[in-house]
Amino acid sequence: MSLRSFFSRLLSSHSNSHQSDNGLDSHGKSYGKNSYDAEKQTYRDNPQLTKWQQWRRYIVQCFIALVLILSAVWLLLAIWYQFGSASAITWSTTIVIVGLLTALFAAHYSPQIFDKKFFKKKTTYSTVSPINTKRTSYKNTHIKWLSGLYAVVWLMGVGWFFSIEPKQDRDWMAEVDRQVTYERNATNPDLITLTNVRNFDWQTDTDATEHWETRTVDLSKLSGVDVTNSYWMGPLIAHTLVSFRFEDDRPLAFSFEIRKEKGESFSALAGFFRRYELSLIAAEERDVIYTRSNARGEQVYLFPVSHLQHHEVRSLFDSYLSAADDLNAAPAWYNTLLSNCTNIIFYMARIVSGDRLPWDYRIWVSGWLPNYLYDVGMLDANPNADGQTWSMDTWYERTHINPKVIGFDNQINVDSNRNSRDFSQQIRQGIPIPQLADSKAEAEAQAESASQVAE
Repeated sequence: MSLRSFFSRLLSSHSNSHQSDNGLDSHGKSYGKNSYDAEKQTYRDNPQLTKWQQWRRYIVQCFIALVLILSAVWLLLAIWYQFGSASAITWSTTIVIVGLLTALFAAHYSPQIFDKKFFKKKTTYSTVSPINTKRTSYKNTHIKWLSGLYAVVWLMGVGWFFSIEPKQDRDWMAEVDRQVTYERNATNPDLITLTNVRNFDWQTDTDATEHWETRTVDLSKLSGVDVTNSYWMGPLIAHTLVSFRFEDDRPLAFSFEIRKEKGESFSALAGFFRRYELSLIAAEERDVIYTRSNARGEQVYLFPVSHLQHHEVRSLFDSYLSAADDLNAAPAWYNTLLSNCTNIIFYMARIVSGDRLPWDYRIWVSGWLPNYLYDVGMLDANPNADGQTWSMDTWYERTHINPKVIGFDNQINVDSNRNSRDFSQQIRQGIPIPQLADSKAEAEAQAESASQVAE
């Protein structure tokens, strides 16, 4: 069945019901007195049947109307975010789509307009006449053509939307102007040299002195992973960063972010409509965390992930390197729901840890990610191993970064590495830092025990 025929059949149910109410069957023929008496008797015997049929018809019609309205809203938002509110394309498309839907709804729900416009003599519904049949036929034809025209316009819009390609060469804001690249040491694959590691001096949330650095890390010295949540729009929405700790070296943070153009601001709704490219930032914590906790005034919390093995941490780090390769080879779109700063991390981590990280709705509610880690035993409910259980309220209290970094001097001094190390140590004050597990059995047993305590 074609799309046009589908809409025609569903939308014509209302008109068919009018024919039945007027003593006509679906082919425009009169029931006659005997048929009318039989129908009347059927309704007396089972009145709920007729009521249910009416309600079913209304429900179907409301569903179709809702689908049409939502499809139009989606397409208009996509056009609005791509071309802007002042664009002639935006306004002309809006007029066409709204006009088509208005005409379609008017044709379906206001049959009187056809009586007044095309027929001089207005007939009553109780009269069986060729004019009634002609009016109904014209109405159905009109609805078919309007439905088909709207479907064509909408499908053209969908085709246009999915043809929009992300780009690498826009006029980017300074903090996302470069993307991290890396090289492995030819003789020692554990040594990774990263280029374009961001280490900005932030004075305000928009003003910073740029520093792009090169840094070499030793993957054999990886000692753990921390997840940082920065809350900027209530308890449900947070930006998620991941920091890798190293023995005898300062941590390195990774952050999936939108790649904003100069003068552009973030909108969660715009993130559904291919408005922002995706960017991967490698940075010092004194840059990427300080800008949120101090420069922007967001509420920031750092959670050390427990019960991991060294190979899991290393595999997660390698996943970030692979993501950097992919984004440097071909740009990708940020999506508020499907590919944001939190669920991309989960996708990578689940590849590493498998069923230890079960699917959960909190993966898409980024503000509740710490609670999810707590429930699955990856955030230890007994971090000091002294029998004193930490609730999530305790974790949030102990891991709150903002009070720890009030007044921190974030300007790079003679020794920039020391300044970065001081900031990373300061934000971890009072937080038990877990050791890596020696085996898979030990890691899984500890995580299961922690999750049971959390319950």
